[in-house]
Amino acid sequence: MSRSAELYARSSAVTPGGVSSPVRRYEPNPVFIESGSGCRMTDADGREYIDLCMAYGPLVTGHAHPKVMDAVREQLSKGTVYGAPSETELKLIERISKEVPCADMVRLSNSGTEATMHAIRVARGFTGRDNIVKMNGGFHGAHDAALVQAGSGSNAGVPSSKGVLADTAKHTHTVEYNDAQALSDLLEKDDDIACVIMEPVLGNVGVVPPKDGYLWDVRRITKEHDVVLIFDEVITGFRVSSGGAQKKYGVTPDMTTMAKIIGGGFPAGAFMGRRDIMENVAPQGPVYVAGTFAGNPVSAAAGLAQIDVMCSDGNYATLDRRSDRLVRSIRDTMADAGVRGCVNSVGSMFCIFYGIDEVTNATQATQTDRAMGDRLFRYMLEHGVYVPPSALEDDFLSIAHTDEDVAQLEEAFKGFFSEVKE
Repeated sequence: MSRSAELYARSSAVTPGGVSSPVRRYEPNPVFIESGSGCRMTDADGREYIDLCMAYGPLVTGHAHPKVMDAVREQLSKGTVYGAPSETELKLIERISKEVPCADMVRLSNSGTEATMHAIRVARGFTGRDNIVKMNGGFHGAHDAALVQAGSGSNAGVPSSKGVLADTAKHTHTVEYNDAQALSDLLEKDDDIACVIMEPVLGNVGVVPPKDGYLWDVRRITKEHDVVLIFDEVITGFRVSSGGAQKKYGVTPDMTTMAKIIGGGFPAGAFMGRRDIMENVAPQGPVYVAGTFAGNPVSAAAGLAQIDVMCSDGNYATLDRRSDRLVRSIRDTMADAGVRGCVNSVGSMFCIFYGIDEVTNATQATQTDRAMGDRLFRYMLEHGVYVPPSALEDDFLSIAHTDEDVAQLEEAFKGFFSEVKE
């Protein structure tokens, strides 16, 4: 029995499914990771992998980046949590506010789930309305307002998890991403919409970019109906540009949520927005938001260091260039092998869809050949590349991936599609 299999057997006896998050489980057992450095991970059995999962997005500078680790060590020498404000926390807030167009004011939290939960509550408190709109396929954390899917023949949502009340889900409406007319029609019908919360680039059904003009149309429509527009940039924040997707596409929402990269590999989250909206947050306003570990100085030190690294030395341009090289290579390799599919990408995030020529929304994305995605995962694992176990998760590159690493990845993908062709 491998060491990973042994650890999984132990874990399965004491935690549901043997994992701390559902996406980490696969058969016969997930590999247990012992260490990570740069763009590589080593598992409990001593096998090394080039990492294309990168912890599902937070590690844009790679595992254990020296400047991030130095910042963490310095903060650890001063303590881990105070239950009081710190300058480290303030510096992260100031940096986010500087870089993100909509961030007049910022409140830190502990995760992306918390950030979206708080942002929705603030939007409801600010507008005095009850209902919210999300996009089909959009994931905004594991809380009740977000664990909702489209109802049959209606925009009104139904729970996507046991334990979520139908009375809660009915306040969350769902429309298709990249369909501005559907959103407009819904807001015309319902005058009790507090906010539209959306990923500007869908990232939880693979990568689905916005069509030209779509985000501008959403911005115009929400303004016309006086509805708060929230960009969930938990994935795209500080990944697709220094100011997230809103800076990349030039569309400024009313509020934004972030997590992942702003923690530098540690738990962190934030919601931010227009001053008149954010002033409703307690203790300044009547919308209650709190958290013992919100603004944790260790997370703040790591996140600030990672942001500083990314915003210097042309790192975004280099990262995008290498990502574009890999994506183009995969597309060419698929075409040469006669494998039907498409590769969607934005910056350093990409996803392969199998058996589909184009993916512009979640309905199309979920038609991908999942068996082929699983086959890729297992081939890559066997050949020293760790990709996300799910066919609808994103692949991520980091600045730790060198041109030589990209060349190795190209060869691995060529090997897989050559095998498929045979």
